[in-house]
Amino acid sequence: MADTQTLNTEAVAAYLAEHLPGFEGPIEAEKFDVGQSNPTFLLKTPARNYVLRRKPPGVLLKSAHAVDREFRVQRALADTDVPVAKMHVLCEDDSVIGSAFYIMDHMDGRNFRQPTLDELDKADRGAVIDDMNRVLAALHMVDVDAVGLSDYGPPGNYFERQVGRWSKQYRASETETIKAMDQLMQDLAARMPEDDGQRTLVHGDYRIDNMMFSKTGTNCIAVLDWELSTIGHPYADLASVIMQWQMPAGTEGRGLAGIDRAAQGLPSDQEFIAAYCKRRGLDGIDDFGFYLAFCFFRMAGIIQGVLKRALDGNASNPERAMKVGAYVPMFAERGLQALRG
Repeated sequence: MADTQTLNTEAVAAYLAEHLPGFEGPIEAEKFDVGQSNPTFLLKTPARNYVLRRKPPGVLLKSAHAVDREFRVQRALADTDVPVAKMHVLCEDDSVIGSAFYIMDHMDGRNFRQPTLDELDKADRGAVIDDMNRVLAALHMVDVDAVGLSDYGPPGNYFERQVGRWSKQYRASETETIKAMDQLMQDLAARMPEDDGQRTLVHGDYRIDNMMFSKTGTNCIAVLDWELSTIGHPYADLASVIMQWQMPAGTEGRGLAGIDRAAQGLPSDQEFIAAYCKRRGLDGIDDFGFYLAFCFFRMAGIIQGVLKRALDGNASNPERAMKVGAYVPMFAERGLQALRG
């Protein structure tokens, strides 16, 4: 079984001594329990802390776990309105620790695992979600040519491409027949909207637990986990926020279903979409149900891959991966519901 839980700190220290100016060991490594896809470690050194993200060892799906892309996009965003951690070094030599990895700053802030934000007072909850909205709009207004990312994703209809890609990924990691998923793939292809020409940087997994916020304030200090980022259509990111909120509240679903949002100080789906449209100067969004259904479909494809890795012995957190994998049929059903309005 591939080992995703430990790290050869001596090998990392030797590599960084040569490639990272100012680095001084020794290193202590502590694995974060988040980051299902790419194992992530806190590196403690006498002077300062870093974070290491690596590809998992073992046989992987083509184009998955692209730590080189994560490194590139965050480095490109360094001087934009999108807050990201500082990138230090990318190592693509598998011989160092068994797979590619990169080193970034450790962002000392707050991470909220659930969008209910129960640990904050009512006013701060609304302010955190509003900053989440601000950063999302800022991301979609980044000039991709100016930051050197014009080739970061292929041209053409993003949703057509993504439905094709994730259908293939899903088939490659399929472990049983799920009728709702088969139907959803068929219906999405049939309902594909015309390409409206919007071509922006997209995060691909934009949600509250992939963000770090100031320790004392409500501002975002870093967006994390850029593995699924590409040049694509901004409504995919917006719809993924709304999709997450439609999940059950609590540690498993991490959503807002059944929550009295007004009492909690949180915006409705419509209010969040309206605030985003205002920031981007848009009049509104037609057929939002398609974009929402697409996000449910893609998430079903992602967690099917997590389940397959768990069954193959390659998951970063095997127990959680098995639990998450059980949600594939539910995501497929929700996707069909979103399409049907």
